[in-house]
Amino acid sequence: MSESIDVTGRLRKMPAEAGDPVAYNLAIGDNRITLNDLIGHKVRLNFDGVIRCIHCDRTTKKSFNQGYCYPCFRKLAACDSCIMSPEKCHYHLGTCREPEWGEANCMVEHVVYLANSSGLKVGITRATQVPTRWIDQGAVTAIPMLRVASRYLSGLVEVACKNHVADRTNWRAMLKGDVPELDLVQERERLLDLIADDLAQFRAQHGEESIRIVDEATLGLGYPVQVWPAKVKTHNLDKTPEVEGLLEGIKGQYLMLDTGVINIRKFTGYEVRFRVLD
Repeated sequence: MSESIDVTGRLRKMPAEAGDPVAYNLAIGDNRITLNDLIGHKVRLNFDGVIRCIHCDRTTKKSFNQGYCYPCFRKLAACDSCIMSPEKCHYHLGTCREPEWGEANCMVEHVVYLANSSGLKVGITRATQVPTRWIDQGAVTAIPMLRVASRYLSGLVEVACKNHVADRTNWRAMLKGDVPELDLVQERERLLDLIADDLAQFRAQHGEESIRIVDEATLGLGYPVQVWPAKVKTHNLDKTPEVEGLLEGIKGQYLMLDTGVINIRKFTGYEVRFRVLD
């Protein structure tokens, strides 16, 4: 390495940009470390035992919902159960924890998409989160299927789709690079036919323009991986506060070391020290 890297600070989700391959940074405090350049180098991550809420900065013994203290987990709209299950959105009932946050994040256009991370899956995301959401899931291909008026409506559509296609990623298969080839254009047309009656019902209830079928192209994504693990072993900073190994790849929100993989997003808010050892 031309210069040594030794930084400390609070860990955040890895920022990433679509490219060939996807370009990753490690966010620690105010530092942004270009990770792609570190493939093939030995690195060490030490957790110092302190976790700080990413919203209020309060020290917490346990992280909730990837980076929050318990009081923030209980009060913030970003931590409500409807974030994981958008069909349970209750903004229209006047009971949103933070109506202004709901207006900015839920009452905006969402995309219902198909992705191939470990096989075909359906998902939703805010339109502004394309393709970030797909990168975070380790998708090798993804395609928009519908654009809808709100998070709640995207959740209803997703539930209809789940009768015909999975909504989960097999993360172990994703990290092994064990991903089948799929024609997402063909899969999109097949699924749209299967949910046609559901879409007609939703449009009748929410307006014709509330759901739009889109004819957008498939996006392919490649990841900076030198060696795919034959067996996926996970590192857990709560149990083993020092993680060390040769960085062999990055995919989704995982660092892939020769000693195991670590989900960086899981440890958001943890105070750590990161070093390159060679």
